[in-house]
Amino acid sequence: MAQKLWEKSVEVNKEIERFTIGRDREMDLYLAKHDVLGSMAHITMLEHIGLLKADELAILLQEMKQIYQMAEQGTFVIEEGVEDVHSQVELMLTRRLGDVGKKIHSGRSRNDQVLLDLKLFTRAQIQEIAEAVEDLFHELIHQSEHFKDVLMPGYTHLQIAMPSSFGLWFGAYAESLVDDMQFLLAAFRMCNRNPLGSAAGYGSSFPLDRAMTTRLLGFDSMNYNVVYAQMGRGKMERNVAFALATIAGTIAKLAFDACLFNSQNFGFVKLPDECTTGSSIMPHKKNPDVFELTRAKCNKLQSLPQQIMMIANNLPSGYFRDLQIIKEVFLPAFEELKDCLRMTTYIINKIKVNEHILEDERYAPIFSVEEVNRLAREGMPFRDAYKKVGLDIEAGRFVPCKEVHHTHEGSIGNLCNESIASLMQQVMHEFHFERIQEAEHTLLGR
Repeated sequence: MAQKLWEKSVEVNKEIERFTIGRDREMDLYLAKHDVLGSMAHITMLEHIGLLKADELAILLQEMKQIYQMAEQGTFVIEEGVEDVHSQVELMLTRRLGDVGKKIHSGRSRNDQVLLDLKLFTRAQIQEIAEAVEDLFHELIHQSEHFKDVLMPGYTHLQIAMPSSFGLWFGAYAESLVDDMQFLLAAFRMCNRNPLGSAAGYGSSFPLDRAMTTRLLGFDSMNYNVVYAQMGRGKMERNVAFALATIAGTIAKLAFDACLFNSQNFGFVKLPDECTTGSSIMPHKKNPDVFELTRAKCNKLQSLPQQIMMIANNLPSGYFRDLQIIKEVFLPAFEELKDCLRMTTYIINKIKVNEHILEDERYAPIFSVEEVNRLAREGMPFRDAYKKVGLDIEAGRFVPCKEVHHTHEGSIGNLCNESIASLMQQVMHEFHFERIQEAEHTLLGR
C-alpha cells in the first residue's frame, strides 16, 4: 500500500482515514490533468532556480506528458490506498524514475497544489461554459431576427398587457445572457490568478520564481500575498458559483416560459416532437420534460453559492479540511450547466412559433395602449384619452387597430440585435482564452 505524502511513523485509524478522505479520490479525477500541468510548470521553475538538474527536468517532463495524456483520454486512475491525485502522480513518477520522482514537491504544499488545480480546472470549465452560452446566444439572436415581425401578447401579473413579439422574447433572453457573461468574466478574472508558491499559506524559504510559473501557466497575474492565496480557497468557488447561478437563472426562466407557451391554453409555441415525452395512461400527451428538468437543474444550480457559503462561512485565515467538501458540490456543477445549455440551444433551434396568435379576439385589449397613444398624438390629453378608451372597453365599443408602430431603441420595431451581438462579442474577447491555450500548448510541447 502506498504511503501517504504526510505519513511518518504512526499509521492512521482506517475508519478515520475513510472518513477524512471521503470522496476526494473520486473528485480528484476532475483535477488530474490540471494537477499534472501545474506540476510541469512547477518543476520547470525548480530547474530554473537550481533545485533540479536539466536532465532530471527532461525525464520528469517526458513522464508527465504521458500522464497528462492518460488523464485527457480518461485512463488515469487513482489506485486503491492512494489518497489523492497529487499522491498518485508522485507515486507513478517514483515508480518509473526512482528518487527523482520525489523531488517534484519541493517548494510547495498540497494546499497550494490543490488551489492551483482548482483554478486551472475552473478556468478551463469557464471557457466551455462561455462557449456554450455563446452558442445559445447566437441561436436566440437568429430566432429573434427570424420572427421579429410575429406579434404575441406581453404579460404583467399573468394578465395580458401590451403587444410584444417573438423578436422581443427571443432577444430578451439573448441580452440577459450578455449580462450573465459579464458576471462570468468578473469571476474568471478572479480565478485566473496564480496561487502556486504560497505553499501552506506562508510561503517558502526556497527562492521560488512565482512570476515564472504565472507566465508558464498563462495566468493574468499571481495571488501575491501568500496568506490571501489560501484565503481564496472557497472564495473563488463561491464567486464562480454566483456566475453559474446567474446563467442558470436565465435558462430557468426561459424554460418556464417555453413550458407555459407550449401548453394548449397558450399555444404560442410548439416544441419539437422528438423533444417531448408521453404519458403511460394519456395517449395524447406530449410533455415538455426536457425544459422541466432544465428548470429544476438550473434552480438547483442557483443554490450552489449558498451551499459553498455554508461550508466556508466564518472560517478564519489558514487552511481547514472543511474546504475539501466544496469540491463535491462545485466540480460536477459545470457539466450539469453545460448539459442544460446544450439542450436549450437544441430546442430553441427547432422550436415552432404560432404566427397567428393575435387573431384571437381575446387578445384585443392589449392594443388599448396603442389607441390611447394615438389619441394623445392627435392632441387629446393623455388622461382623457386613457379614460375614453377604458370606458369604450367597458361598454364593448373598443375596436382595436392591430398595427403596431414602435421605433425607439429596443422596441418591437427596433430590436437592436446588432448592438446586443456586439456587446457579446466584446465580452467574449475580454476573456483572452487564446493566451491560456498558447501557454498550455507551449508547456506541453504541442
